[in-house]
Amino acid sequence: MTKTIADIAKLAGVAKSTVSRYLNGGSVSDRTRETIERIIKEQNYVPNTFAQSLKAKRTNFIGTVVPRLDSYATSQTLIGIDEELRKNHYQMLIANTSQDLDREIEAIYDFARQKISGIILLAAQVTEAHLTAIHDIRIPVILVGQQHDQVHSLVHDDKRAGWLMGRHILDQGHRDIVYLGVTEKDRAVGVYRKEGVKQAFEACPDCRVRYFETSFKMTDAMAAATRILEEAKPSVIVCATDNIALGVIKAAHLKGVRIPEDLSVTGFGGYDITEMIHPALTTVKYHYFQAGEQAARHIIQLVLEQPVDRLSVLDVELIRRESVDNL
Repeated sequence: MTKTIADIAKLAGVAKSTVSRYLNGGSVSDRTRETIERIIKEQNYVPNTFAQSLKAKRTNFIGTVVPRLDSYATSQTLIGIDEELRKNHYQMLIANTSQDLDREIEAIYDFARQKISGIILLAAQVTEAHLTAIHDIRIPVILVGQQHDQVHSLVHDDKRAGWLMGRHILDQGHRDIVYLGVTEKDRAVGVYRKEGVKQAFEACPDCRVRYFETSFKMTDAMAAATRILEEAKPSVIVCATDNIALGVIKAAHLKGVRIPEDLSVTGFGGYDITEMIHPALTTVKYHYFQAGEQAARHIIQLVLEQPVDRLSVLDVELIRRESVDNL
């Protein structure tokens, strides 16, 4: 990775003083600015003086990187972050990456160049590129929804959530079970939530459990559920998210499968819509707003160089509703 202003200047074909003037908000031509910005992004360059400038003068901006905006979980978390930051006289900047990992890494470096005080990262996964970027920028970062031992993390108790749902399914008498999950690249949803469900089902030797995978998109879940219902006749489909569950319910309706009489369906998340549909969805409620509030409190503490637990875990709540039949 390029480390000096001289390297950037050489690649951009300008003087070091021009790059320095750009970095300090001085006047440069549009063409020169565009060239320098392109080189800086390509090289993931962060000024060596950045950490020192933060110590001398902190801004009141906190950057928040999100994988998507059209998500109940994201929107509720952002509302919690924003309200807590405002109470403490900070402001939130949002970078939406549309589930593009390259854009996610770029957003981290972009925020660093804007001299924000800290970053709240709602990452779908944590890669070596994330860890490198977090190390390079040398400002406080907290992960929300995922965890890594090298980064301050705030997560929902996904494993317990899976276990609670698995136990509930068994308590209701279900023994022919399908679990519709997501990629294990997402550790929280794809691994820990699934592990919790598996742990509960291990206590049932006479259960038949089959595992399938889809994406987070409702339309993909519909397509997956259609194939499952054509190949198998489970008594319940346990879905890794509420959105997936809604896709399954839609697919079942189109095939004339009654819920819960013919098929029980469950989700995870506790989205508002799950209480409004009929039958209302059995789910595990995640406290996204409170997660946002706590993430904001923690990033402020880190900015002020106050101690924060490396890992914080938020509890979850099983919501029993009509979409699960008692066999």
